[in-house]
Amino acid sequence: MQPNPDLGETAYIAVRDLTMAFADRVIQRDLNFAVRRGEIFVVMGGSGCGKSTLLRHLLGLQQPAKGAVFYAARSLWESPPSERAAILRKTGVLFQSGALWSSMTLVENVALPLGQFTDLPPGEIEAIARLKLALVGLAGFEEYYPAELSGGMQKRAGLARAMALDPDILFFDEPSAGLDPLSAKRLDDLILSLRDNLGATIVVVTHELASIFAIADNSIFLDAESQTIIATGNPRDLLADSTDVRVREFLTRGRHYRGDRGPDRADEGRV
Repeated sequence: MQPNPDLGETAYIAVRDLTMAFADRVIQRDLNFAVRRGEIFVVMGGSGCGKSTLLRHLLGLQQPAKGAVFYAARSLWESPPSERAAILRKTGVLFQSGALWSSMTLVENVALPLGQFTDLPPGEIEAIARLKLALVGLAGFEEYYPAELSGGMQKRAGLARAMALDPDILFFDEPSAGLDPLSAKRLDDLILSLRDNLGATIVVVTHELASIFAIADNSIFLDAESQTIIATGNPRDLLADSTDVRVREFLTRGRHYRGDRGPDRADEGRV
């Protein structure tokens, strides 16, 4: 039985009885969970379990086969298009690839949503874009093109663009994918600072163990076989207390452990 996700006023995002499907093929069914304001919430599970599909449902990119998604008690899919757009305007997304325009400099990439969705003058837009890049540690790289940067720097530039409109909620799709352990740790530290310093609510889709144990306040585990959530809670608690063999196998893929904090970052290469 899944725990009751009704958290009252603390539930910023609530998912109720959600079923995700492509035509007649069900990906996940009867999902129930809630994300509190100001927490880092991780969606974890093995490859092909539907993590990124769930992200698309939360972002309004794919409509549920059944069920509902609520933002601050407002139903995303039952709202008229204009209200749905207003709800989603409060979100920012860092896609797995970074999704930067290769023909634009970093400052131009970050300025793009500001030019599209605000009436700010060009000078103010550029100043905000430079500030966002500074917040992710890219001051001095404003005129660089994405191809001139490392993978980790591209991810941070993508994050700066996701932050351009000052969203209340940030979504990350496999943020550590393709990064070396040091770059991945720096991105984890940046995610933690966004929560601690800006009060952002953060949802992260990932299967990277080191990131899961480093950043998650709460989590759900999607299981491909049963096609539903089979565990929820802080991953450290799940590592210590879960009796489900599927959850324990996922969380103990590494070889070396640091107490209840999970595997060392170096173990990610052995998974």
